[in-house]
Amino acid sequence: MRQSSKSEIIIPENPVSHFLFTSTKSAWLWLLIRLYVGYAWLTAGWKKVQSDAWTGDKAGEAVQGFVQGSLAKAAEGKDVSSWYAWFLENAVLPNAKLFGFMVAYGEVLVGLGLILGLLTGIAAFFGGLMNVSFLFAGTVSTNPLLFVFATWLVMAWKVAGWYGLDRWALSYLGTPWTRASSKNHSMPVQR
Repeated sequence: MRQSSKSEIIIPENPVSHFLFTSTKSAWLWLLIRLYVGYAWLTAGWKKVQSDAWTGDKAGEAVQGFVQGSLAKAAEGKDVSSWYAWFLENAVLPNAKLFGFMVAYGEVLVGLGLILGLLTGIAAFFGGLMNVSFLFAGTVSTNPLLFVFATWLVMAWKVAGWYGLDRWALSYLGTPWTRASSKNHSMPVQR
């Protein structure tokens, strides 16, 4: 530990978390995870975008069916908490068409963001939010695995998009790289 000011103590990062979340040497690992999770979201979303029950003439029907199934589970006392059942019944069900569009296009955008490595941390956050929503609604499938990967990608946001558009987009936005540091593949030290 070192003291940088009278009220702040800097605790050094351990080598494993430094490698995973700060060093661009781990970027290849995040690239593999990003591509896997991004492909899962993109393909799921693209199927929904092309489905009449999600975004077409019958938009909202898929959401209504999904919510009705979740509400039935809640009524049986299985898998769905009463507070989430209330949310589904009072917020999602009356706006099923809107939620259909939000889920379908949200999944596509999360998938594209992760595959392209563009705003990776934000894309992973919204992917994780959808995973948790599906889990709260009583659907397991691949959601636990995708949620774990999304959480890791959020934690690794500084390097997860290094082999992607974040390398330039984050530099343009002002974090975390500067133009000079992206040329030598090292991160600036912030104190």
